[in-house]
Amino acid sequence: MSSALKIDFVSDVSCPWCVVGLYGLLRALEILRDEVQAEIRFQPFELNPKMGAEGQNIGEHIQEKYGSTPEQSQKNREVIRARGADVGFAFRTDSNSRIYNTFDAHRLLHWAGEEGLQLPLKEALFKAYFTDGGNPSDHGQLAEIAESVGLDRQRAEAILASDEFASEVRQEEQLWLSRGVSSVPTVVFNGQYAVTGGQPEDTFVGAIRQIMSEAKGGTVN
Repeated sequence: MSSALKIDFVSDVSCPWCVVGLYGLLRALEILRDEVQAEIRFQPFELNPKMGAEGQNIGEHIQEKYGSTPEQSQKNREVIRARGADVGFAFRTDSNSRIYNTFDAHRLLHWAGEEGLQLPLKEALFKAYFTDGGNPSDHGQLAEIAESVGLDRQRAEAILASDEFASEVRQEEQLWLSRGVSSVPTVVFNGQYAVTGGQPEDTFVGAIRQIMSEAKGGTVN
């Protein structure tokens, strides 16, 4: 008999390691499909909450924020591309890509959670940005992405044209910050166990089995 597992996946739409971590987690859950019945809820985190609507060149942004040289940035992109390929995801960002504000994307994700379509929307947003070079702050693109996963386009457009779900997203962001989440992805199991970073499936399988064993009063070495 499988055990229930609640998963809070704290992440940002423009975080490449969140993509790697998500697909590592999904592969782990497929391996454990007879052992756990998982419910994933995507929680908002903004890496660049003050980013303007026009965005910023990714190389300039990383240099300003982290002090990385163009060579270091290129090497990091190569590592990310390789990790993405390992999980079947195509990263196509380059030195001309841009970083954008993702708050409105998080508002749509909150709504999608109410509609039971959070996971497909999250995956579509990742693909639109990292593979197709889209702009996750552009309302037209966001509405089109929402429609592509079965959400009502007119409803999406109405949400984006208003401030609907803004307060809910802000509250959720503050909640996870108050719980000590300072980097993403942070994957929280049953509200108390956390795995951070873009981990491979084996790491998630081991962590989940440990958590489920402890929940049943056992131990796993």
